Amino acid sequence: MTKNSKALDFLLTRRSHPSKTLKEPAPSLDDLNPILTAAMRSPDHGKLEPWRFIILQKNALLRLAKCASSRSVELDLGVEAQKKVEFFFSNPPLSVAVVSSPKESEKIPMIEQTLSAGAVCLALVNAALASGWGASWLTGWTATDRPFLTNQLSLKKHEFVAGYIHLGSKSFQPPERPRPDFKSKTSIFSD
Repeated sequence: MTKNSKALDFLLTRRSHPSKTLKEPAPSLDDLNPILTAAMRSPDHGKLEPWRFIILQKNALLRLAKCASSRSVELDLGVEAQKKVEFFFSNPPLSVAVVSSPKESEKIPMIEQTLSAGAVCLALVNAALASGWGASWLTGWTATDRPFLTNQLSLKKHEFVAGYIHLGSKSFQPPERPRPDFKSKTSIFSD
């Protein structure tokens, strides 16, 4: 058995950066290449690739902020929700929407495909963090609101956003937060 202590140390100390703390500059398209390549090395039973990426640069994020704000008014979500969704899109310097795009398969259930998209989200966050960027995985109501997904992101009827991965430069190192004790979350069956 070969141990990769550096990788394990990284995973044991990794910490997402709150979206509101991400600043310019954002990763360039060249910077994103190895990050997205690493993200796609996630588990994918059947090699269906049931996910894809939409890179949302600053101008697109500002457009989405306005559209999401208008949509929140249509949905009567209230003023606070309207401000929150506008900030959600207008604040980060860059975001990658990881689109869950399941494929028809007799062998691979939809839940496995959805979980694969979630694995891509975490791998993307970890690859960005390992590359020195700040990163945060978020969703919110726009990830599943069909009119927003269709009209603003051109998603197909069977697709949704598994995560918006907000990326940018770190403005500070967030403090550690309490983590669950694995023993309280673990059962052992020995027979």
